[in-house]
Amino acid sequence: MINTPSSSIATPSSRLPDWLPYVMPMALFLLLTAAEGKAPEEWYVSLYALKAIAVTAALLFFGKAWRKEIKPEWRVLPAALLVGLAVFAEWVLLDRWIPYPHLGERTAYNPLVAIADPALRYGFFALRFYGLVLMVPLMEEVFWRSFLLRFVTDLDDFKRVPLGSYSAVAFLVVAGMFAASHSEWLVAFVCAAAYAFLLRTTRSLFACIIAHAVTNLALGIYIVTTGDWKYW
Repeated sequence: MINTPSSSIATPSSRLPDWLPYVMPMALFLLLTAAEGKAPEEWYVSLYALKAIAVTAALLFFGKAWRKEIKPEWRVLPAALLVGLAVFAEWVLLDRWIPYPHLGERTAYNPLVAIADPALRYGFFALRFYGLVLMVPLMEEVFWRSFLLRFVTDLDDFKRVPLGSYSAVAFLVVAGMFAASHSEWLVAFVCAAAYAFLLRTTRSLFACIIAHAVTNLALGIYIVTTGDWKYW
């Protein structure tokens, strides 16, 4: 009988499921967002700060599993910038011009009114733009475009599907789920289709993250300058 060191024995519990690092930050974000919606408005800043810290920690902890999929490339920047700005434009303009029933209504949180302390208000703006422009694009693109498109394409082993490859069914399922997760489902469906097309043409998750960041940055600037707070 050969004694094998216990450290060399692989057990089912010694390895995380392949899907978990892609899903956990998003799941945590959705859970804490749901908690925000049920809490009193005066708790919002504290709960958002808690969400930003928790989701960022999850991204850092699980990032080793998907970090190599994000390859910065100069060649994709023009397309990413163009798609990002186009999605911003369609999100605001189509939502304004096309009358369609939304999936519930967003709460319009106005920090200029809700936060009396100027220092706290500016701190909230900084944190909110961090979440909008850095945290959310990374978290969502890792989940929707890197994981879910490939997972629906190959339920047995999504990692054998190259980035940018996905089935027509996966495209429709992911675009539909992305739309259903937003009050503005129609413009969200167009957004998901645009990001998926960008991924297909560039084969770059980095391009999708940049496009998403550009969309959200433009949207954040639009919100602050126009006071259209429902898009927070």
